[in-house]
Amino acid sequence: VQLQASGGGLVQAGGSLRLSCAFSGSTVDHYHIGWFRQVPGKEREGVAIINRRDGRTRYGDSAKGRFIISRDNAKNTVFLQMDHLKPEDTAVYYCVSRMNRLVMSALLDAAQYNYWGQGTQVTVSS
Repeated sequence: VQLQASGGGLVQAGGSLRLSCAFSGSTVDHYHIGWFRQVPGKEREGVAIINRRDGRTRYGDSAKGRFIISRDNAKNTVFLQMDHLKPEDTAVYYCVSRMNRLVMSALLDAAQYNYWGQGTQVTVSS
């Protein structure tokens, strides 16, 4: 399994970005897949995850109401639409995935994911 993240960049506060995670080596809807982010010196933070098969989603508190995760099975790609961005959203965003069953309450636990992409930098200026 390989994850290729893209779409990061520099944006002003209030703006939007759309991250993409191209998934290869298997079928995207067989995996829990989504996004974590990390700022140097801080722990990884769960942003949004889409559950395998049924497509249910779970968002971290900082993402609720502003970010939307979606999955295109035909393209084997997961997207993260980020709107109303804030300077505190500045981080490296990592695409992650896991095949085995995972309860919804554990979807935002970084330790549960065994596949990590290379990360894409998101910088939000004030």
